[in-house]
Amino acid sequence: MKKYLVSIALITFIAACGGGTSTENKSDTTSTSSSEAPSASDVSSNPDYQKGLKMIASSDCLTCHEVSIDKIGPAYQKVADKYAGADTAVDYLAGKIITGGSGVWGTVQMTPHAGLSVDSAKQMVKYILLLKTK
Repeated sequence: MKKYLVSIALITFIAACGGGTSTENKSDTTSTSSSEAPSASDVSSNPDYQKGLKMIASSDCLTCHEVSIDKIGPAYQKVADKYAGADTAVDYLAGKIITGGSGVWGTVQMTPHAGLSVDSAKQMVKYILLLKTK
């Protein structure tokens, strides 16, 4: 009986890990990236983009935020659309990252990141502001 259950589990696992779907996703991803390459490459070559992306990827920011989809917090593109072009945006948003807060995007509290330096927070904000869509 145990051999039968192990065999079924193994077959199910192999079927679930099949390669057909991942190949389709790879081709879809490739075609999407090439159609967006001109605008994405302009922004992604910016040093502020590269530094900020690296810092955000190594932090806990992506737990609550994504680039284009609202999660627990607003999408980075929405933040950029709202604040890009404002003279005080970098300082204001860096302060919000460090001290946390709520009310601007709803009632959910953004946790403070008090251990983050002002310069690091500003670098993250510069990256976010480069993601504006408007």
